[in-house]
Order: sequence, then C-alpha cells, then structure tokens
Amino acid sequence: MSPHTTQAARRRRRFFRSPWAHAVLALIVVSLIQGFLLKVYQVPSGSMEQTLNVGDRVLVNRTAYAFTEPKRGDVTVFRKPATWGPGPEHGSLRTAVGWFGEVTGIGPSNTEYVVKRLIGVPGDTVECCGSGGQLTVNGEAIAEPYVFEDLPFDPGNRDCTTAVASPRCFGPIRLGQDQYLLLGDHRSNSDDSVAACRSAAAETDCVKTAGRSDLVGTVEWFLFPFEKWGGSENLRAAIGSTQ
Repeated sequence: MSPHTTQAARRRRRFFRSPWAHAVLALIVVSLIQGFLLKVYQVPSGSMEQTLNVGDRVLVNRTAYAFTEPKRGDVTVFRKPATWGPGPEHGSLRTAVGWFGEVTGIGPSNTEYVVKRLIGVPGDTVECCGSGGQLTVNGEAIAEPYVFEDLPFDPGNRDCTTAVASPRCFGPIRLGQDQYLLLGDHRSNSDDSVAACRSAAAETDCVKTAGRSDLVGTVEWFLFPFEKWGGSENLRAAIGSTQ
C-alpha cells in the first residue's frame, strides 16, 4: 500500500470517528425515521380539545395507511389541501427553515399540516343531526363521547326542522371516490370539513374533503405533556371510536 493510500485511509478513519461525522449520521437517521416512519407533531390549535390540546406533542405513525385503509374514528394528521384555503405567508428566513424541515423531517415545514378526526370515508353519507342531535353516518347515529363544547341543539325548539335551525345541522353529504371527511373534536371551534355547511344559506359545494394522498398518518403516542405520556392504548381511551 502506497504512503498516499495510507494517509487517505487515516483521514477517512479520523473523519468517521469525529463528532461531526456522528452528528451527520444521527441527522440522516432521524430524517429517515421522521420522513418515512414516525413524525413528532405539535398540536397548533384548539380544534381537537380535549383530546389534543394546544402545544401537545404527539407521535404520528406515517405507515398507518401504507397497508390498511383509513378508518372512521382515526385521529389523523393530513396535509391541508388547497381547497381548504390559503396557508400562512412566510418570509425568506422562515421559508429556508421550512425547506430544511421538508427535507429532513425535523422542525417546521412549508407544508401546512392539520389534525382532525376522520368521520367519513368514500361512499359514506354523513349528516347532522339525528332526532337527539347526533351525527349520523349512513343513517346510523354514532356515539361521540370525545366531542367537546358542541354547537347548541334543542329538540323541538331549535333543531334541524325548526324555522331557525340549529347551527349543528348540515348535510346530507355523500362522499365520492377519494373523499375523506374530517371533523374537530372541539366541534364549535373547528375549521373542518363542514364548517362552511352549517348554515341554511350554505352553498352546495360547501364541504371540504381530503384525498388519500393527503393523509399522513394517525396519532399514536403522547410525548408531552408528561402526564399524558403513553402509547396507543392511552390515546384510544381518550378519543373513543366511531366504529
């Protein structure tokens, strides 16, 4: 082996033993995990209270929909479709930081993500309300123990049949191919799929849906605050089910 080759080998060994090389390797590993397997997500708004509160940090399973179909009741993180309205404008520095987040999966990104509960899947008909004010899916009223501060509904006085209808009422909405309907658990404080439909003057195209490619994954684990820390069993106990 020539002296030049020996020196090059020594330089490579020194590099791979250096803290910088370890930092780069760790960054690559974390980026791959957050980009394809698990993503740490910070809850940005109160639309999912009390299931998820502002500032909660949760772990999103990005493989959840790789092999199974999305299910009603999933607490789902999805990319905000353009039809849901414009996203926030970012300056050049924030855009650069967002680009780093897009590439590595670490920190904020330029893509706006939203977390809601998946209520309707393609082929479903979703409506509100049943006689007791319940949400119905395919004509069946569903139990929603997770709903927080629902919109007012008073059977016989202010419901879906009275002159002044309850603001809880909407639909029926028939979901087409690749249309998923998502609602917030804090039903009276959620800009969700039917927010623009809760009015007698609502347009026929008021519903906002997400496509399968928009769905990133399901919330599986609380990371912070620590009193909520736990896996999917604890989370399911908090969110209930629409199955």
